[in-house]
Amino acid sequence: MPRLIVNADDFGVTPGVNRAIVEAAGNGIVTSATMMASGRAFEDAVARLRAAPPGGPRFSVGCHVVLVDGTPVLPPKQIPSLVQQNGGVSQFRKTANSFALAALAGKLKSDEIEAEAAAQIQRVQRAGIAVSHVDTHKHVHMFPAVLRPLLRAAKAAGISAVRNPFEPAFARRLKGSDWKLRKRELQMKMLGSFEANFRKEVAAQGMHTTDGALGVLVTGVLDLNFFVQIVSNIPDGTWEFVCHPGYDDRDLEQIRTRLRASRQQELTVLTSPEAKNALQLRGVQLISYHELCMSN
Repeated sequence: MPRLIVNADDFGVTPGVNRAIVEAAGNGIVTSATMMASGRAFEDAVARLRAAPPGGPRFSVGCHVVLVDGTPVLPPKQIPSLVQQNGGVSQFRKTANSFALAALAGKLKSDEIEAEAAAQIQRVQRAGIAVSHVDTHKHVHMFPAVLRPLLRAAKAAGISAVRNPFEPAFARRLKGSDWKLRKRELQMKMLGSFEANFRKEVAAQGMHTTDGALGVLVTGVLDLNFFVQIVSNIPDGTWEFVCHPGYDDRDLEQIRTRLRASRQQELTVLTSPEAKNALQLRGVQLISYHELCMSN
């Protein structure tokens, strides 16, 4: 039987995204979320969790570690290899491409990545949240230079699970995809060369992970058609569906993101009877990261 974690990223970025994630957990299929410790609406997300855990006690909450396109938790002077000056303000690199080049060129200091990741995890934990797992904004922990210090920070904080950011081929074979998705699929195929190292490092640290991530290719264009195609082809194993529900409101206009109208479209998919039916037809069991850790 296939098992599926449906994880909503960016919990804490805006109140509208927070509200959508709670709705997608309470009325839909979302079973997990990852929080942005430096998000503008972090405190709002914490308040929503304290008021009533969405999806009940099984709902898992991880830390969405941000090392690109965001603001650090630590003072910039402590992590100089990770930040750049932008209008007199020290911020992380703006794009995943620029971050990747720096990572592959050995320009990012491991101890600084570990320190910043630890600070973000600790901020979530200090809010009273039992952090179930870690992942990273833009999936940058696929790079060995990020993965190793991230795993060290997670283990030191008592966390035993990490997202497998690599999407299997079956989830990328989609009818109705355009040339942009095919171009992105080629990029993802090339990045798949890091997967063997990922599995080796995670196993060496005794950490838990899934068999792969689904929905990465269609981030920004996910609709019911793509969701049903992916779900209908899930093989046995344990997988994570990565999603980004939210409301395209005034708060979202104030932040840098390519995901705007697509967030509301995803919310519609994740709370639809059709999505639930597709899971039932394939015999998919919804779980959270809590259950992943307990079963392995």
